[in-house]
Amino acid sequence: MQAFLTLTRRELASFFGSLTGYVIISAAALQMGLSFAILLWKLADLSTATPITELFYISPFFWLIILLSTPIITMRLFALEKSSGTFETLMTAPVGDLQVVVAKFAGALIFYMVMWLPLAGCLALFRHYTNDPAAVDLGAIGATFLGIFLVGCLYTSIGCFGSSLTRSQITASMITLAIGMALFLLSFLGERAPNEVTWLTQTLNHINMIDHMQDFSRGIIDSRWVSYYVSLTILFLFLTYRVVESRRWK
Repeated sequence: MQAFLTLTRRELASFFGSLTGYVIISAAALQMGLSFAILLWKLADLSTATPITELFYISPFFWLIILLSTPIITMRLFALEKSSGTFETLMTAPVGDLQVVVAKFAGALIFYMVMWLPLAGCLALFRHYTNDPAAVDLGAIGATFLGIFLVGCLYTSIGCFGSSLTRSQITASMITLAIGMALFLLSFLGERAPNEVTWLTQTLNHINMIDHMQDFSRGIIDSRWVSYYVSLTILFLFLTYRVVESRRWK
C-alpha cells in the first residue's frame, strides 16, 4: 500500500508540478464557465423546473471537455516514461506491475476530478442566488458528479491503455481519442438500428452514454449503468496491465 501511495503522489506531483496541468484545468474551467453563462442567460428568459445539471449535460461543452481532456491528461502516463528512459527504472523498482498501473490510473483520475471543481463552484453560486430550488436539486447534482466520475474512470482507463502501447505522447492521445470517440458515437446508433433486430437495439441502448448521463443528470442512479462503466474500466486496466507485463518477454 505504501508503494501504491508513493506512486500515486508521484503522478499527482507530475500533474500539479507542471504548467500543462494548470493549462488543462484553466481550459476546462473556461469551457465550464462559458457553458454555465449560456445556461444562465437561457434560464433568465425561460421558466423551467428542469435541474440545471440536465441543462448543462445538454450543452456540447460537457462532452467536449470529457472527450478532449482525458487524452491530454493520460497521454504521458506511460509514453513519457518510455521516451525519457525512466520506464525500465520504474519497472525494476520493488513494486508490482499492477501497482504501477493502478497508481497511474488513480493519479490521473484524481486530477480529472479536480478539473471538475469549477463546475461545483458554479453550481454552489447558482444555488445561493436562485429562487427556484427545483433547478438546483442536490440529488441531481450528486448523481451528475457520480456520472462524471464513472465516465472519467472509463476514459482514464482507456487513456492508460493507449499510453501503454507507445512511446509517443501524440500517438497515445490519438489512440485514446479514437477509442473514446468510437464509444461516444455508438450512442447515436441505437436510434438508427432496425427495430426488428431486437438484440442489436437493446445492446446499443445499453451502451448509450448520452442516455446514461441524462439519467444521472436527473438524479437517477441505475445499477446497470454503474456496472457498465465499472466493467469496462476494469477491462481496460487489465489490458494495460497485460501490456506492461509483456515487457518481461521482450
